[in-house]
Amino acid sequence: MTFSLDFPSLVSQYGYLAVFVGCFLEGETILLLASYAARRGYLDPWLVWAVAAFAGTLGDLFFFWLGRRHGRWVLETLPRLRGKITWALVLIENHPVKLILLMRFLYGLRIALPIAMGMSRIPVQLYVPLNFLSALLWAAVIVLAGYLFGAAVEVWLDELGRYEYWIMGALAVLVLVVHGVMRRGGLRRRRAGSGR
Repeated sequence: MTFSLDFPSLVSQYGYLAVFVGCFLEGETILLLASYAARRGYLDPWLVWAVAAFAGTLGDLFFFWLGRRHGRWVLETLPRLRGKITWALVLIENHPVKLILLMRFLYGLRIALPIAMGMSRIPVQLYVPLNFLSALLWAAVIVLAGYLFGAAVEVWLDELGRYEYWIMGALAVLVLVVHGVMRRGGLRRRRAGSGR
């Protein structure tokens, strides 16, 4: 019995689910990979965009609800988010509409911002439509970036095809050199720690 991994089938079968789960949480990496897969013909780029926008909207609605209903609990339970949420609350006071529209592009605050918005005085009637518009724009930008990146990579790989073996050899040597340097550094630290 032989086992073979059929990458195109896996992507076609589970790609949209991966986009949904990834974009519900934060999602840029998954969405870029899915966009590249769409460029290669494994996924439909329009469906990737729709799933990403829908999941991003739901995810941020969930975090908004979490902030509105359980904000104090989040601050007490997740100290890692406390500083980000406190800072986000100050920003929200001055620029609520801009932040709702741009929050997905503010890396590092993707979860803290919707929680903080839920804890703020932003009305649900304002947050929901702007959140949806933000998700549509964000998904479009990331999908387009991944798709164009895929096109550039294809051209680049075609050009590099003639030098493939040289590149692979150079990468192998680079990995060995880095491994050797890291190993020597580790030995020096151990010797210094043992007092030799």
